[in-house]
Amino acid sequence: MREKKVITRIAPSPTGPFHIGTARSALFNYLFARHHKGSFIVRIEDTDKERSTKESEKDILDGLAALGISYDALYRQSERTDIYTTYLRQLIEAKRAYLSKEESTTQPGKEVQVVRLKNPGEKISFNDSIRGDIEFDTKELGDFVIARSITEPLYHLAVVIDDHEMGVTHVIRGEEHISNTPRQILIGRALGIREPQYAHIPLILAPDRSKMSKRKGSTSVSEFLHKGYLSEAIINYLALLGWNPGSDREIFTLPQLVHEFSLEHVQKSGAIFDIQKLNWFNREHLKRLPHAEFIEKVVSYFDERVTTLPQYRNDIVEKIAPILIERISTLSELTELSKNGEFDYYFSEPQLGVPLVWKEDSKETAARHLSFVSELLKKIPDNAFTEESVKNCIWEYATKEGRGSVLWPMRVALSGKEKSPDPFVLSSVLGKEKTLTRLGKARDTLL
Repeated sequence: MREKKVITRIAPSPTGPFHIGTARSALFNYLFARHHKGSFIVRIEDTDKERSTKESEKDILDGLAALGISYDALYRQSERTDIYTTYLRQLIEAKRAYLSKEESTTQPGKEVQVVRLKNPGEKISFNDSIRGDIEFDTKELGDFVIARSITEPLYHLAVVIDDHEMGVTHVIRGEEHISNTPRQILIGRALGIREPQYAHIPLILAPDRSKMSKRKGSTSVSEFLHKGYLSEAIINYLALLGWNPGSDREIFTLPQLVHEFSLEHVQKSGAIFDIQKLNWFNREHLKRLPHAEFIEKVVSYFDERVTTLPQYRNDIVEKIAPILIERISTLSELTELSKNGEFDYYFSEPQLGVPLVWKEDSKETAARHLSFVSELLKKIPDNAFTEESVKNCIWEYATKEGRGSVLWPMRVALSGKEKSPDPFVLSSVLGKEKTLTRLGKARDTLL
């Protein structure tokens, strides 16, 4: 017998920014569907007319696109009212549900006519792909409300009807929805609908094991993207929040995750969101970017004051790319660093606000070292002026005279900073002519 095509879905409510937890749920559904060559659906649950906004819907869809999570169909519950009404009438006619006049819970004193499901009060058990068999006694639920009116379905009813109409085979969602499942199964049975296979994935928790919240840091996808986290890194990290490939491997692309993903390796316990681990993933994916793409991103995140410095050139940016990638975890750090003048010495003459003299040395000693180093560097051919050749050229002299005594004034002369890359790296980036010019100017201030 041919297996039924796998269809999964994500059903976010457009009542706020695209949460990182919703993104993880979307990713797991996407990976499972694509692994089984099935379909992935996005269904916007916008029946809450007061809280739902088009801005939030756009944020969700933009976030999915930015993360590379493509979908095969898009639905909005607000456009499906007639379908829900048809099913509601079917339940009422079959005496599986009934109209009930009662006082409004939101407007005291006002009478409303809601629709309640006739609950048989039976024990319900279902198999969860992650948690095994789960059983509920539904007696305590009573005849629960499934619609505010014949044209206003509540969440549980709309979900069951939509999943059925859209052919959803697997409902993969957060464990907070486990308690919703009995109601949805009861509604499905009343409608004669086949149950999907459920899989409840673990919650994403803050480091203190509490629920993630904005006061404890960023929680929306757009915030992380704005801070300069790569979509590839976010996807990679989210996949490993509650799932593992069965090995120690950590770095994955989206296609590789599709190939490896299975519900069998999803854990039951909560997954701790560790920002330092996400930073590590981001740095690893930055290192894997094609060189031209990394340079393009660097330039876009540089503060404007850097790109307008007199000696700013893209070829210098290309030279310092390996230095930059070791200094940052996120691209937005480049903005702050460049705004604070951390890279100025690559693109403009340094201000010598830091003493050129090493510890107890005299000015004359520092000037002598700068002069001698300059003479040594002049011997290196222009086209061979590299980090390695500069180091090989002066290392013996620096070792003989004292590395601090020789290399400190050289580094300060080139950068003007107390902390910067070593003078060999700086020399290779600046080039022979500029290196000799800066060493000469620094020496002259000591005489």
